[in-house]
Amino acid sequence: MPPLLLKLIFQMLPQGPVPALLRPLVRRIATGVQGRYIDPQLAVHVGFWEAELAARAWFAGDEFSAADIQMSFPVEVAAARAGVSMGAKLQGFLARIHARPAYQRALSTGGEFTVLGGLKK
Repeated sequence: MPPLLLKLIFQMLPQGPVPALLRPLVRRIATGVQGRYIDPQLAVHVGFWEAELAARAWFAGDEFSAADIQMSFPVEVAAARAGVSMGAKLQGFLARIHARPAYQRALSTGGEFTVLGGLKK
């Protein structure tokens, strides 16, 4: 989650209440930090997640567990706004999570799921 939070902050930083003369500098710094640190870290994390799911069906083994519930939000956020390509295993993971009856009940009870700055589900 830390790289995903940093991505959100540095994407929003240039849009914040910044004096007009400083906007180009803030934009340049935010873009530089994202390109040199945050995006490479996100790629490493997503690659690790993909490799873990290549070894088994779920994050903690062959059976659905609390680890998958815990990981569902970071994977959702990464898919929506990280700007990193999600591999077939992560896409399959999200499809399996979305197909679960409990997920469908949560949507019907709580309404549409959205990720700040991302896509609507």
